[in-house]
Amino acid sequence: MPDSLFFGEEEQKQIIAAIQEAEKQTSGEVKVHIEKKCKSADVLDRAKEVFGLLEMHATGEQNGVLFYLAYEDRKFAVLGDKGINEKVPADFWNSTKDLLRSYFSQSKYTEGLCAGIKEAGLQLKTHFPYRSDDVNELPDEISFG
Repeated sequence: MPDSLFFGEEEQKQIIAAIQEAEKQTSGEVKVHIEKKCKSADVLDRAKEVFGLLEMHATGEQNGVLFYLAYEDRKFAVLGDKGINEKVPADFWNSTKDLLRSYFSQSKYTEGLCAGIKEAGLQLKTHFPYRSDDVNELPDEISFG
């Protein structure tokens, strides 16, 4: 199955809507990347590679957050850029992964991503509030590998 079919059209719309809702309140950027298999032995290494491929490091305040999912390998990662990493509580990324895992273990991938995106959005809002001159630096669409 092509990666874009792992989530149906309606599920993709829900995830994109969650991204847009989160980004309404922050200058931060959220991306979701889906692929069948993790192309690296370590999922975090692959997430870092995808982060670079999507040019997420190019945001003005280094406040991009990537949700990476390799569905056939049942691997996922949440990765924040330097600016957001310096501001969130030390356990934030692990607690966000635990939240995702609680949904993913029940095969509720759409709901899990939406919940994780909402949590990331709240942290981004706290540390990088929306400004009237904010520009959407990265497309909100899901990327597929």
